[in-house]
Amino acid sequence: MLNEIQQDAKARMTKSLASLENDFSKIRAGRAHPSLLEQIQVDYYGSMVPISQVANISAEDSRTLKVSPWEKEMVAVVEKAIMTSDLGLNPQTLGQVMRIPLPPLTEERRRELVRIVKDEAEQAKVAVRNIRRDANSDFKELLKDKEVSADEAHKAEENIQKLTDEFIKSIDEKLDEKENSLLEI
Repeated sequence: MLNEIQQDAKARMTKSLASLENDFSKIRAGRAHPSLLEQIQVDYYGSMVPISQVANISAEDSRTLKVSPWEKEMVAVVEKAIMTSDLGLNPQTLGQVMRIPLPPLTEERRRELVRIVKDEAEQAKVAVRNIRRDANSDFKELLKDKEVSADEAHKAEENIQKLTDEFIKSIDEKLDEKENSLLEI
């Protein structure tokens, strides 16, 4: 029973870390990367779909993305979706191919992105701590119901704390990594 709770907590903490990494990948560090456009939704014949389902997105060089819609009719729709997104990008359309130059980040924008990254890392830490709290309350419940001994519950709480510390350390490492990539010119 204790092992099941610990395994569940570890799985949930792993998902929190993966979610943080996913969030970090969406914050650009001044380099062109196809994942930058992932959250853009395009109106595809009446239904909203991710841009990656209607176009091929690739990095042409470190400062330019290339978007090639699969259907000629989608060029204008994709272009409009990119322009109306909150990314502040202006595609340059040449026939069926769009090139999206990424402007260099200003120092002020870099600092703002660092603040956003720190907030997301803090939210991930809170999520990990909440998972620890849930596991510890499960252990106390088992102890109260006399399904485990006090020593077993205490040992399980120590294990959960070690696991929490590992994940918090991983989050801090990911934060430092992303912060450095945002601040590098």
